[in-house]
Formats: sequence, C-alpha cells, structure tokens
Amino acid sequence: MDFIIFDLEATCWDKSTPGVTQEIIEIGALRLNQLGEINGTFHSMVRPVVHSILSPYCKKLTNIGQDEVNKARTFPDVISRFEDWLYVSPEFFLISWGSVDKTMLENDCRANRLDHDWLDFHVNLKQVYRDLFRLPKQLGLKAAMRREGIEFEGQAHRAMDDAKNLVELFLKHRDQWPLEG
Repeated sequence: MDFIIFDLEATCWDKSTPGVTQEIIEIGALRLNQLGEINGTFHSMVRPVVHSILSPYCKKLTNIGQDEVNKARTFPDVISRFEDWLYVSPEFFLISWGSVDKTMLENDCRANRLDHDWLDFHVNLKQVYRDLFRLPKQLGLKAAMRREGIEFEGQAHRAMDDAKNLVELFLKHRDQWPLEG
C-alpha cells in the first residue's frame, strides 16, 4: 500500500468575483511506501482553458506566473500522466489536507468527461487529524504544523511545497492514522 500525499492549486479570485469556475493549475504529489519512505514524486503545471488568464489575486497568492501555465499541458493530458504515475502501485490512498482537492479533481474530470473512480481512495487528512486529536474544529495545514512543532518550509499555496509539508505531518503520526487498505 502506497500513500500518495498531494496538493493542488487552482485558478482563484478575490471575494469580490463570485460565481467563477475554478480550474486546477498545479498538481504536486509524493509517493510514500509503508515505511514512510518517499519513492516517487509528481509535479506538473496545468493550463486552464475556461479562464486562461490568471487573476492578479491568483498570481499573488500562489506566486504562479502566467507564463508557467501558458507553457503547461491541459488537464486531460496532465491527469492522464498523473493516473499512470498513481497506478505504478496496485494499491494506494490519495491523501490531501481537506476535501477541496478531491472535489477539484472530480469537477475537472467531469468537465473534461474523464473517469474519476480512482478518487474513491481519497482520505481527507484534515478531518482525520481533527477526529484523532478530538479538536473542536479543523485546522489549516500551517496551524496543525505549528501545533505539532513542525516548521513549515517553502512557499504556501504551491502544490509541491504544501505536499512536502503535509508529508512531514503525516509521518509524525504515521502509526496513528486509522488508514486500512
């Protein structure tokens, strides 16, 4: 059983721009084996097609430049490569911090008429963490890391950096997570 720790970034706007469709613009993932060893990575930018121009808010929040997404492949190409990378292992859990990442993947798969059954193996570690430690509410990743005495490294709102930080939190409690294959 492998653990696929992943994070996504998506097109975004400030709160004054309601009702716009988000699209994934970056995927970062690390593959951990049962011993917690990293034995693979996946990183790709994704070119948005519905709103192809990133908002100033999105560029500032993510530090992703327009040129990065312009050079990227579209979602169907990237997700095909991601699925190929996932299925190197016959059994895996997809693990993200929150349910938004799964929802975004489902939405983009639906929009592109792609299968998304592979998302059935998703674990929302944010909720599992809350339940495990009986917290009154869910915490953001940085807040959970602070609570655990783990320093956040890299840049927040970048998929690979967020995924790497989530790996640190995951590994700290590796034997406590109620994950079964």
